[in-house]
Amino acid sequence: MVKFLDDINEKVAKSTVGRYFKLKGSGVEKERDTTFFTEFRAGATTYVTMAYIVAVNAIIVSQSGGGCVCNGPGICDKDPEYLACVDVVRRDLVTGTAAMCAIASFLMGLGANLPICLAPGLGGSAYFTFTVVGFFGTKGVKFKDALAAIFIEGLIFMVLSIFGIRQWLARHIPPSIKVAAGAGIGLFLTHIGLQYSAGVGLISHSPATLVDIGGCPISALDDLKGCKGQQMQSPTFWLGTIGFFLIVILMNYKVKGSILIGVLFVGILSWFRNTPWTYFPSTPAGDASFAYFSKVVDLHKMEKTLFALNFDLTSGSVWSALVIFLFVDILDTTGTLYSMARFGGYVDEFGDFEGSYPAFIIDAFCISLGTLFGMPPMTAYIESGAGISEGGKTGLTAMFASIFFFLSIFFAPVFASLPAWASGPALVFVGALMIGSVVEINWNYLGDSVPAFLTIAIMPLTYSIAYGLIGGLGSYIVLNCIIWLIDTLLGFTGEKGSKYKSDQTLREPWRAEDDGTFFAPAWFVRKYMPKTQAKKMELRQKVLDKTAEAPESVPLKSEEETTVVV
Repeated sequence: MVKFLDDINEKVAKSTVGRYFKLKGSGVEKERDTTFFTEFRAGATTYVTMAYIVAVNAIIVSQSGGGCVCNGPGICDKDPEYLACVDVVRRDLVTGTAAMCAIASFLMGLGANLPICLAPGLGGSAYFTFTVVGFFGTKGVKFKDALAAIFIEGLIFMVLSIFGIRQWLARHIPPSIKVAAGAGIGLFLTHIGLQYSAGVGLISHSPATLVDIGGCPISALDDLKGCKGQQMQSPTFWLGTIGFFLIVILMNYKVKGSILIGVLFVGILSWFRNTPWTYFPSTPAGDASFAYFSKVVDLHKMEKTLFALNFDLTSGSVWSALVIFLFVDILDTTGTLYSMARFGGYVDEFGDFEGSYPAFIIDAFCISLGTLFGMPPMTAYIESGAGISEGGKTGLTAMFASIFFFLSIFFAPVFASLPAWASGPALVFVGALMIGSVVEINWNYLGDSVPAFLTIAIMPLTYSIAYGLIGGLGSYIVLNCIIWLIDTLLGFTGEKGSKYKSDQTLREPWRAEDDGTFFAPAWFVRKYMPKTQAKKMELRQKVLDKTAEAPESVPLKSEEETTVVV
């Protein structure tokens, strides 16, 4: 069997597909140490760790009302016809979420050759639902108007990407902030994986301290997801914990598909009824879920949210939402894409990564495309780190994941029945891998280390990558500007004899080495700036020569080892 798989890997590598995606053995320049079946396994792993988004996003966005008309203010949640309409919206959004995840991830894999999947961001979905449109449409901006605003925002975002402004921004984020973003995302993943909505349920709500120890059965939760008792007594929590240790132990022995095995082990056990950890308890809701699961195949036709855009942008609230979405997406999606690329080992000495130009354009294009399916802004998903950890290094990982998302449109009863406590352990494990990058932060200079720490801390605590980057960048600017002013005006330069020292030699360069292109995209430089292009290539060669003379850094582990060094 192994020889059969190796033969297929070799044949695919030597084919046009292998050469395009730079598989191991393809013979192309900068080939990536991965094979066809490694990419398949990584894609499946990415899918199962982010499959929860299909159901969770639909639940969140459907609470906006989705364009359903209520008979009167304040009675929507008691109106049977309205609630029936909202249920149709929820099913529409299940189909739309799966479809957009499939389309966007496929485009990212094919166009940028990166193992990064796209999906509606939960933070953006919550902002869209509860702040812009409001619960059951109580905020004044209509659902269709808000989608139109996001459509326009996506077009603006795409223009910024085409002209290289996003890439320029990514290159000029201070190095410690970039490193901290990856570590913060790791903690963010861990935070998600420990909650009830998308994880094992170790963290619960507390009215006094906001968070508390959980691990209680779902039946013991109150309306705010706080435990009323029975902490640490939930069978599903302990089953998820076993799955987590299974993943760690298998990964320690470098077993291929460790994360996927752990997720499926917990998921399949949870499908058996009449067990303490079943996903289908003997309740009306459990019976309904099992009846839906038993269908296996079910295709829902979208009725309420497909092409539901209305370009009536006369309200100031709509334009305010557009600007906020644009600002958040610039930081959130740009930061996530960069962090995932860095986690995969693609970032070069100039702070850029291979495939960044098409990746940023595809990412922006999918924001506008997603609105046609009723989606809030699409974004690169941090759960892609699970596939990267399984050895995924090319766009085939994202494309295989997209195939599973496409199948989930038809096999939604099966794919939507993977419980949160099955995927949660994988998120926690990937978080443990990503946090390792903190050793690369410059802890010797407070102007670098404190903003980096704030970036890491704020991301999980505010449930927002964008807020973490805002906190980190804002504190970096304030601290370093004040230190520079004090040093300049009062002469506290750290010279011999000075009472107060501010050793500027300990700080790191605030941006990656400039390649001379400002924010002009690569195609523009090649066609209209030949002298700059020649200078850029010469500078790159010097950096490569300097790197070759330096001690060799620790590379990404090979596919046989299946893990990533960060």
